[in-house]
Amino acid sequence: MSNNLLFGAADATVHPKSSRSTSGLSPYTGAWTKKEVVHLLKRTMFGATFTDINYFLSQSMSDSVNELLNASVSPPAPPLKNYSNTDDDAYVTFGQTWVNSPPVPGVTGLRGASLKAWWMGLMINQNRSIEQKMTLFWQNHLASQIQNYAEPRYGYRYLETIRANALGNFKALVKAVTLEPAMLVYLNGNKNRKGVPDENYARELQELFCIGKGPNSHYTEDDVKAAARVLTGYRDDPQNINSYFDPARHDANDKQFSVFYNNTVILGQSGTNGQNELDDLLDMLFLNDECALFICRKLYRFFVYYTIDADIETNVIIPLAQVLRANNYDIKPVLSILFKSEHFFDLANRSCMIKSSVDFTVGFCRENKLVFPDATALQNQYYFWLLGEQFSATMAQDLLDQPSVAGWPAYYQEPAFHELWINSDTMPKRKNFTDGLLYAGVTKSGYKLIMDPIALTATFSDPSNPNTLIEDVLTMMYTMEVSAAWKAYLKTYTLLSGQASDYYWTNAWNDYVADPTNASKKQIVLTRLQYMYAFIMEMPEYQLS
Repeated sequence: MSNNLLFGAADATVHPKSSRSTSGLSPYTGAWTKKEVVHLLKRTMFGATFTDINYFLSQSMSDSVNELLNASVSPPAPPLKNYSNTDDDAYVTFGQTWVNSPPVPGVTGLRGASLKAWWMGLMINQNRSIEQKMTLFWQNHLASQIQNYAEPRYGYRYLETIRANALGNFKALVKAVTLEPAMLVYLNGNKNRKGVPDENYARELQELFCIGKGPNSHYTEDDVKAAARVLTGYRDDPQNINSYFDPARHDANDKQFSVFYNNTVILGQSGTNGQNELDDLLDMLFLNDECALFICRKLYRFFVYYTIDADIETNVIIPLAQVLRANNYDIKPVLSILFKSEHFFDLANRSCMIKSSVDFTVGFCRENKLVFPDATALQNQYYFWLLGEQFSATMAQDLLDQPSVAGWPAYYQEPAFHELWINSDTMPKRKNFTDGLLYAGVTKSGYKLIMDPIALTATFSDPSNPNTLIEDVLTMMYTMEVSAAWKAYLKTYTLLSGQASDYYWTNAWNDYVADPTNASKKQIVLTRLQYMYAFIMEMPEYQLS
């Protein structure tokens, strides 16, 4: 099997056209208002809730970035068996985790759905941290397809390895993922043995994971073959949900690499020492300047913008790569400098990213404070989490199931990049998603998941003032300013029901607050708010972060 990237060598392309921005990595010293907070949060988290906006507004920009770059102290509880006890998964009782249980072919799909729902739940309930978004970034960069390796226990272990290293050392992460059973199966590493080396993982390790396909990436086919020989001998163990090294399958001869890698020779080692060659291989890859440049370009395209012109390459990418190498490939120092830079807050880099499907779906749930069932209603809880994942999947972003090892095309395919998230198929689905949860909701076993516009509105600073309310809502939902005329139109034809005076909304809201059990008063407020939120979310600005 080959999953090679056949098009779009976007990882290192530098566009010669006129510069978007000449700003660099000098610390940002400008204003720290709600606009800057929202920009930072929407890029580093999924959505920006009004509560989080006010929380970070009370801190400095530097302190806010520092807090966002903190990872969880302990791992999240693992996914649970949320499916019926009448199935064949007799090893696991309802409500217990299946991640360490023996494989059961008949419930592979159920466990896989449980895993995807669980990850969606983690994103919806994320802390004030970039951890979940970095997990998504790395899972796409080091992509594997659960439908291919078909072992949810491997998928859980692989995802947890990524999460645990998401803000740590990239080199350590690559080594860990190389040895993950999920990756060994997905890219045939478990079939790679002396005499008949399988080049699949060795190719992607260089082409997609560490070096890239840019104009200065001059590794050769012989380098791929030599790397494949280094990687011989690794196997997966489905009984123990692990991997191991088999010296009998390892090629213990020396491996010669090209001038691109300074003619490095990795000395062959026999017995259990053969696995030391992996460290030698990674040392060689990470000493190459292209490795740091490649990763910094990937981070830039994910968090800032997809076009990298000559000025950005010089002022941002090259200095970031130097920071990455100077810190032995620790990721956090690079992110800290990037997110605190004048370039990140440059107006040219705001409101210019189209939300991915996951960002759109999770951000909607978080910003609009959708209330999901708690753990006492486990089946419903996982059902609605999975529903969110399935909505995202229909809009071209299925968690743990990228189209290929290259990841989701919107992160690499030139010239469209993130514009691929929006098309004649996905745009109507986005509207159906927001309208459906705003108006009708989804009901399962007596529980209705639905946006509550009244409860959301009550969280803003002055709900009875239509002008202040619209400002608060637009601050949270949009990253760009809209005209005063558009705001006036929105107010008149939603909150004021076509009337001219603000008191038409103020009186309606205050009447409801004074008598919240009055169905007629509640309906008046609900209807106007539904119109307002629907109008805001169907505009192009809502698609941007």
